[in-house]
Amino acid sequence: MTEKEQELIRQAEEQVKSHQTIVESDPYRLHFHLMPPVGLLNDPNGFIQWNGSYHLFYQWMPFKTGHGAKFWGHYSSEDLATWKHEPIALAPSEAYEKNGCYSGSAVEHNGQMVLFYTGNVKDAKGNRETYQCMAVSNDGNTFQKLGPVVELPRDYTAHFRDPKVWKRDDYWYMVVGAQSKERKGQVALLVSTDLTKWEHVGPIAGSNLNGLGDFGYMWECPDMFSLGGVDVLVVSPQGLSKEGWKYQNVYQAGYFIGSLDYEDVRFTHGEFVELDRGFEFYAPQTTVDTNGRRLMVGWMGVPEQHEDKHPTIRHHWIHALTLPRELTFQNGRLLQNPVAELEHLRKGEATVHRNIALSPNQLELSGVHGEVLEMELEFAPSLDWFLLSISDTAKVTYSKEEEMIHLHRLSFVDGSWEKRSCALSSLSSMRIFKDTSSLELFINQGEEVFTARIFPPLTSKQSIVFSGGGEIVNLKKWELAYAIKE
Repeated sequence: MTEKEQELIRQAEEQVKSHQTIVESDPYRLHFHLMPPVGLLNDPNGFIQWNGSYHLFYQWMPFKTGHGAKFWGHYSSEDLATWKHEPIALAPSEAYEKNGCYSGSAVEHNGQMVLFYTGNVKDAKGNRETYQCMAVSNDGNTFQKLGPVVELPRDYTAHFRDPKVWKRDDYWYMVVGAQSKERKGQVALLVSTDLTKWEHVGPIAGSNLNGLGDFGYMWECPDMFSLGGVDVLVVSPQGLSKEGWKYQNVYQAGYFIGSLDYEDVRFTHGEFVELDRGFEFYAPQTTVDTNGRRLMVGWMGVPEQHEDKHPTIRHHWIHALTLPRELTFQNGRLLQNPVAELEHLRKGEATVHRNIALSPNQLELSGVHGEVLEMELEFAPSLDWFLLSISDTAKVTYSKEEEMIHLHRLSFVDGSWEKRSCALSSLSSMRIFKDTSSLELFINQGEEVFTARIFPPLTSKQSIVFSGGGEIVNLKKWELAYAIKE
């Protein structure tokens, strides 16, 4: 580690110490989600199970609640439920990364943890250079930078970043989020035999490729994997226009199902499907663990979407990561469900209610309230409509006639009600994770997911209110413990 990197890490650690009291005094600090100790968090990076532990890195700006020259922060976990903050992994100390150690991924090779990330460089006029860089670790905590291993291929602008690496047979592959010289979003594929010498073999997907048509000016944070007999490309395209209830956020995150031809460098795929229908979800990254599960974590935020209005800024921090989710492939689509290990966070016995007849009148159930909770609901097939109100700050509404489900929240920008939606022919189940300032809703065993930051008035009652036409067959509610262990 160079003296400059040591000094940057020292400065970042000093920021954590000097702001610890005001950060931790924020009533909107989350209980069971990963957050920055100070400053801004964005993309999850380097998600991997290595030497028996899970490691999850994140983009981090410790010196302000805006974007800038990013570090890599670092959490580890033995069980995906409770997490420990580890020492800073990467700081933007070298010339090839002086404006940020941008997003990337991790693999295991010869017993080492190997990180790949984008070194971001800008000159005084804002002209950008980009390098895909490599760092290695023998202990999972201290990293030796090996410098750039990929320079910019001639087919792209300098918006070329976020390498995701995996191994197939005897070859290593890397996908990189890219922008073509024609200012169209693409995903580039590279191949290597040794992780250090990479050959660019071409774009595998993007705007105006594979019959897709115009689909954004930049594709970020690509992730390619096989699941359930198909190939899946997860990507975050920028520049999509709203289409009815689709693409309502400033930028989107979703996936394509298809088949990657490694020889002809072509990804034949279907339509783009948003991974999360809520207000805050972007730049997800997956890994596969020793149990063979495909796991995913996303950023509970969206770039340039009212980031300066979050109420946590006054306490010198902003943003969080989603809960870890397990992905499965069924009936032509990805399902997302919270990892089973999250049940370890449940405190005490569940509050249980059964066979609850709903009516247009509001109904509060004993023991079903609170600031931090998990709730499971099962509905009768006869359910016609449903309304769930949460802390006077969020509402979930469903109509069988309309075949739609909506998440409404009280805007932290102007106090108005805003909405995100998706088509849903029937509502059979709902699993809710409510934290102090977030919601994650898993609908019909992960068929649809909504994620949102919410900021209930600090004086409001933390109530859960039901109404509807039909019956809740079964309801269970748990309080949840803290997930961060020091």
